[in-house]
Amino acid sequence: MNGNWLRVFVAAFLEIFWVIGLTHAYNFWTWVGTIILIIVSNYLMITAAQILPAGTVYAVFVGLGAAGTVIAGILFFGEAFKWEKIILIAILLSGVIGLKLVTPDKAKEGAET
Repeated sequence: MNGNWLRVFVAAFLEIFWVIGLTHAYNFWTWVGTIILIIVSNYLMITAAQILPAGTVYAVFVGLGAAGTVIAGILFFGEAFKWEKIILIAILLSGVIGLKLVTPDKAKEGAET
């Protein structure tokens, strides 16, 4: 895995926190933190998409972020645990992993790693 894919994974990890922040921010500083996470997350995703195929980058970014947000909701915020959710998240993640596996690491000639 090259550095650009690492950017996508970090961006998706940060996405989990800013989505949670959109719901749970309650004062100036929590909103500032949420906005900073949005900016950093999207910057990392956009810079990775300049080298890697944009459609795949976006699908991986959103898929991992969505899965992480659902799991965080269940673990930390009292959302209902349902096997249906877990099965659907597993299907989503299998599609995301499949997209990552079929996309070459060096999508453009001279891509940095």
